[in-house]
Amino acid sequence: MKRAIATLLIVFACLLGTVPMQAQELQCDVRVNSNKVAGSDKTIYQNLQTSLYEFINNTKFTEINFRQAEKIECSMLIDVSSREGNYFTAEISIALRRPVFKSNYSTPMFNYIDRKFIFEYMDGQPLDFNPNSYVSNLTSTIGFYVYLMLGLDFDSFSPNGGDPFFAIAETIAQSVPQEVGSDNGGWSSTGRQNRYAIISDINNSSYQPLRQFLYDYHRSGLDVMAEHPDQGREAILNALVNLQNVYERNSMCYFLQLIIECKRDEIIQIFSQGEMKIRTEASNIMKAIDPSQSTRYDEMLQNKGK
Repeated sequence: MKRAIATLLIVFACLLGTVPMQAQELQCDVRVNSNKVAGSDKTIYQNLQTSLYEFINNTKFTEINFRQAEKIECSMLIDVSSREGNYFTAEISIALRRPVFKSNYSTPMFNYIDRKFIFEYMDGQPLDFNPNSYVSNLTSTIGFYVYLMLGLDFDSFSPNGGDPFFAIAETIAQSVPQEVGSDNGGWSSTGRQNRYAIISDINNSSYQPLRQFLYDYHRSGLDVMAEHPDQGREAILNALVNLQNVYERNSMCYFLQLIIECKRDEIIQIFSQGEMKIRTEASNIMKAIDPSQSTRYDEMLQNKGK
């Protein structure tokens, strides 16, 4: 896989300054919704949507060249709830998908609603971005999620393949001025359900099994299921043990919770078939780490056939 090879490259250029506008890595659907905001003039929201689309899809965020078919599929929806002059309060919904080898299926990698997105924007302003220094909350937040998605995608193709991208995401989070972080809870180092918490969990060596899960589940599991479903299902079962290990260390780990929420429906579907022994083991693990949804994991055992 090209991403597995590409992760051997060091992306120091991303850390040296403003990212150049060249070849791109993402194929991102970007939407700005202003239905909750009073007023008939929607031009500024349309212009913001266009500017964000071009920023995300036309910026080269790494030194790696992607062919069109290799671009990372994702979407961002910015749902604006209020506006005061040039200041906007919004939620941003992030969805990352990954194609599964030899299938038409794309697996969800990251589904998240960031409910603390406050930013300043003047109509027509350029969206300047530097991963090493804070320019604006708008581009820092968008850039953070871009590198987060790059890291998650690369982790799924090679063990710890997302290291350089997660490092940049953490640099972005740490570059946000303290006064901005205190006003905008999305960057607060004392919060446990925000951007800072996500990247802190990912880069915490105590939670390294979550990174291993991303590789084992996708590369060793889903990617082989088209040809060897039982082998893939067993690999996914083994990957679930990584989640259990982290749960036993800290059941409140935020990134663990996000993984479970993202993968819950898919896991139920995967283990609704196959050997009953493996399905039972998977059900027991998931009920242990996601107890509020125990009845849903019983669904995995209803089909008595193989």
